[in-house]
Amino acid sequence: MAELTIGGFTRLSTCDWPGELVATIFCQGCPWSCAYCHNPHLIPVNGPSKVGWPDILAFLNERRGLLDGVVFSGGEPTLQKGLLPAIQIVRDLGFRTGLHTGGPYPERFAILLPFLDWVGFDVKAPYKQYQDITGAKGSGSKAFESLRLLLASGVDYEIRTTIHPALLDSEAIALLKEEISKLGVTNHKIQNFRPTGCISAHLLDTAQDYE
Repeated sequence: MAELTIGGFTRLSTCDWPGELVATIFCQGCPWSCAYCHNPHLIPVNGPSKVGWPDILAFLNERRGLLDGVVFSGGEPTLQKGLLPAIQIVRDLGFRTGLHTGGPYPERFAILLPFLDWVGFDVKAPYKQYQDITGAKGSGSKAFESLRLLLASGVDYEIRTTIHPALLDSEAIALLKEEISKLGVTNHKIQNFRPTGCISAHLLDTAQDYE
């Protein structure tokens, strides 16, 4: 199989998949450059692989029956060709599988969905404001196509949106909620900007919690 480039590994997490005790694999590389990203070191595609896949497999073998599942996070895990084989191997070990994604590659996402038990899906902004957040032209089209695929799949999910007043005002948030509600989203979580890891001085200086 194609190797995963892994930028980090959390052996035990209670927050990466709500209600589940999981290990989390942070895949290196992301095609988007969101200003509020709290893992900017995972954005470069050619970043160093800090953890070897064989080491992770050895750990998971020892934790069979002790962990509920494994979450593939990032970065953007769907960027990597080795993701599907890795998910299949983890499932063969008896673990449930979760994915964190922003949906930049809907065709790849469609192939992955039958092998997933849960998806944490980031909706960044209303459709027309997507590029303002991601810095990538056409990102809104890709993300909303992936969101439709997720909703049609029947896979359990949580839709998440990170809020910062310098990026999304109250009108934009209301529009976003309206857009995804029309698509059929019933589980949407608003999460406040996290200063930890963010390298944008402007966002750090202007942060305030969403109420």
